[in-house]
Amino acid sequence: MNSGSCSSLMEVGYDHHHHGHEELHVLAVDDNLIDRKLVEKLLKISSCKVTTAENAIRALEYLGLGDQNQHIDALTNNNLKVNLIITDYCMPGMTGFELLKKVKQESSNLKEVPVVIMSSENIPTRINKCLASGAQMFMQKPLKLSDVEKLKCHLMKCRS
Repeated sequence: MNSGSCSSLMEVGYDHHHHGHEELHVLAVDDNLIDRKLVEKLLKISSCKVTTAENAIRALEYLGLGDQNQHIDALTNNNLKVNLIITDYCMPGMTGFELLKKVKQESSNLKEVPVVIMSSENIPTRINKCLASGAQMFMQKPLKLSDVEKLKCHLMKCRS
């Protein structure tokens, strides 16, 4: 009896129905620890794999786009494939908008990765600027679980 329930649990873990969709790997970038933890938690509830970065520079390094990081480029592309970058707009050093532009321009191998910009301020010109530069979506902070679910649904449609 016991072993039966154990194996059914295993099946749930593997989720046979979605062979085509490996779990989404999201890079979450935010200089605010509390916001970063919140985004991470919401994404994990939505069964995404999450890597966090506390600023855009760190995110670029992780993506293999840092100035001194050309040598780990191959590694990044093979093992750490990121399916989505979600970044705060206002960050010291380099804004989420600048991060977006770097991902979309200089690195042809990451151009296809959707970038979502978050901001606590709802400024239409800023939102339009980000969308015009290739952002997938602009989300108002604080993020809610429904936002993350909507985003995930949107991405799955794009990928399937």
